[in-house]
Amino acid sequence: MNDPQLHRADGVQARQRLLETALRMFAEKGYAKTSVRELAKAAQVNVSAVSYYFGDKAALYRAVFNDPQFNPTIDPAYLQQEDLPLEQGIKALIFTLAGSLRDGEKARDAMTLHCREMLEPTGLWNEEIETSIKPAHLAFAAFLCRHLGLKKPDDDIHRLTFAIVGLPVSLMISSDLVQVIRPQLFKSDAAIDLFMQRMVGYAVAMVEAERQRRAG
Repeated sequence: MNDPQLHRADGVQARQRLLETALRMFAEKGYAKTSVRELAKAAQVNVSAVSYYFGDKAALYRAVFNDPQFNPTIDPAYLQQEDLPLEQGIKALIFTLAGSLRDGEKARDAMTLHCREMLEPTGLWNEEIETSIKPAHLAFAAFLCRHLGLKKPDDDIHRLTFAIVGLPVSLMISSDLVQVIRPQLFKSDAAIDLFMQRMVGYAVAMVEAERQRRAG
């Protein structure tokens, strides 16, 4: 007798295999040069599974590009909490953006995929800027304003926001360099967490330096 729970579990696993396989193949070959048949074969699923779970190749690409496990983003609503402490908000930002480094190869594939999207655009990068990156940036800038006693962000607050966000983003981009120059910094999840925690401290110091600059 067929077990419906087993079928559901198989379905979840097949969908996840498709996502992970598509991430790797889209990162390696790009969207245009990756066929649905190749994807299905590599993911060990029937070709029809792509249309069943996602609709078509374009929808699968969108699902991979926007999937939080490969492309994490912080919820602006979290940063809009009036009583959110400075260090806690900064930690949430940095651990969200760089936490996928614990996944190793998947994190590198996700970064490669984003670079490919910029070089071979399908429109998803510009869409992500408007729907995800910009709202998160503005929410973080407003969060910094609350802690610096400012009514609204000026150019220096935006500079500070870009500088703090740049800490985890640059770590993601330069992960291969870290592996070559100082591999022990990434040797375990605990080591990666420590790296990110140090970045939280650096970011807090940047905010305090801005506070002192304005006071001075």
